[in-house]
Amino acid sequence: MTDWYDPVEGKLEDSNTVLFELIKKDNNDGYLYYLYASNCDSLGKEKDAYPYYEKAISLGLKQHDLQGAYLGLGSTYRTLGMYKESEQVLRKGIERFSNDNALKVFYAMTLFNLGRYDESTELLLKCIVATSNDANLNSYKKAIEFYAPRLKETW
Repeated sequence: MTDWYDPVEGKLEDSNTVLFELIKKDNNDGYLYYLYASNCDSLGKEKDAYPYYEKAISLGLKQHDLQGAYLGLGSTYRTLGMYKESEQVLRKGIERFSNDNALKVFYAMTLFNLGRYDESTELLLKCIVATSNDANLNSYKKAIEFYAPRLKETW
């Protein structure tokens, strides 16, 4: 199926025209909904994207695509100001894909939007420590891990 799918910039509209026609023919293929939603996102049409992400998830996707759909839907909700929905979707994605730091970073952005600054900062610090190859940063890894959940404490 992916031989006709070309997400190259400038061809997303054409891809979505084809995808929409395919969805009309086979409205039970979650992957088609996922591709359509992703294209809408890339085109800056988040309001068009989120119902297709929702449908893709409800129809079922392969693990890798499901992971991307959780991130896409959660991020799209966040950009539309639908912070509670974003929090729920991203949390669910993290529960299923606990090693996905991209989901965690988008979740941290949502926490920030919800005014949960301490949780947001803690999560970002943990992601930085978990993924950094910076020798200077890594020499303080234990200290950062210790302080991340205690940012407001003093000694």
